[in-house]
Amino acid sequence: MSLLSIRGVRKTFGANVVLDGFDLDVEQGECVVLIGASGSGKSTLLRCVNLLETVDDGVIELDGTDITDPRADADRIRSGIGIVFQSYNLFPHLTVLDNVTLAPIRVHGVRRDVARAQALEMLDRVGLVEKAGAKPDELSGGQQQRAAIARALVNSPKLMLLDEVTSALDPELVGEVLDLLRELKADGITMLICTHEMSFAREVADKVCFLHHGRPLEVGPPGQVLADPKEPRTREFLSRIIKSGRL
Repeated sequence: MSLLSIRGVRKTFGANVVLDGFDLDVEQGECVVLIGASGSGKSTLLRCVNLLETVDDGVIELDGTDITDPRADADRIRSGIGIVFQSYNLFPHLTVLDNVTLAPIRVHGVRRDVARAQALEMLDRVGLVEKAGAKPDELSGGQQQRAAIARALVNSPKLMLLDEVTSALDPELVGEVLDLLRELKADGITMLICTHEMSFAREVADKVCFLHHGRPLEVGPPGQVLADPKEPRTREFLSRIIKSGRL
């Protein structure tokens, strides 16, 4: 059984069909990278998996549980999913440590001393323990994004969703975030990632999914999808990426 199973998912916004019968499986410990043009449905898919959007049709199962069932406990489900957006969404008035401990204490009822110890361990893991007392505006963009990843990881999620987490960073800061994602992959953390960093996808992904008009047009190993795509639309998309110097 796949850790994440997406079957026939459809999502519309008014007359705009964003996901159109979407199917995808993500296995335990797998890193699946979503690629495609802007508007192809990548971010909406992540938001549907995290129940930030309600699907119009289809089923999403996480670890065998139908999380799209209207009777499902959305808060409990989200506690098992970590999500990181391209904007860091850190609370500017809180320290890095307080940002990371906020959900464990307020939402999950973890004792403050336990939450603090877990947060410091996670900040150490992402190379930010020395910045625990700093405010977000005292950090670089790369450090803020690593803090956001630490916040998502501190609850030991079953699944990590990462939405263009390097797109808001200056080029020199992209590498430090991608290095962290490589470490998470090596640790066996299951990840579903939207990215335009094709070299990263080629190196780290177990599977690449090319989205076109809300459908998974081509899915396969990175060596096949990125180097020898079968679909003309995939080849067209990658040719534009090559011209931009990102592949």
